Amino acid sequence: MISELNLQQQKGVKQFLTFIMADEEYGVDILTVQEIRSWEEITVLPNAPEFVKGVINLRGTIVPIIDLRLRFGLPSIEYGPLTVVIVVKIEFEHDSKIIGITVDAVSEVYSISEQDAKAVPSISETNNDDYVAGLVNVGEKMVALIDLQKTMNI
Repeated sequence: MISELNLQQQKGVKQFLTFIMADEEYGVDILTVQEIRSWEEITVLPNAPEFVKGVINLRGTIVPIIDLRLRFGLPSIEYGPLTVVIVVKIEFEHDSKIIGITVDAVSEVYSISEQDAKAVPSISETNNDDYVAGLVNVGEKMVALIDLQKTMNI
């Protein structure tokens, strides 16, 4: 019996967890998501980059918390009741890392065909578009699909 996940992978369809930041919607591959947590107090690390808010102890694992707004150069906001931490596991060439990313709010889970994703147009000489793997239309809105490896390669 073929599972639904295998069938989706054969068709080139992936599921993405989407979230809101600065009134825009972004998505990450749902297979990278370990859990979604509400905002909690963290331990601040001295001399860390501004976007590294600190660390939390997640069942014995020390997890760095990255403010994705600051990582993307968006204005900082005060954390509120909708602020969440999406804990993701990112596979790098030689190892994997568990990282928490703060976002304004979680939105939806979408099944998106990889062939529907469009390339990000290059509009400047800076590499800010490196964080976005592609753009996809979902209904009336556009969702930016995040390349977590590039975004979290600090």
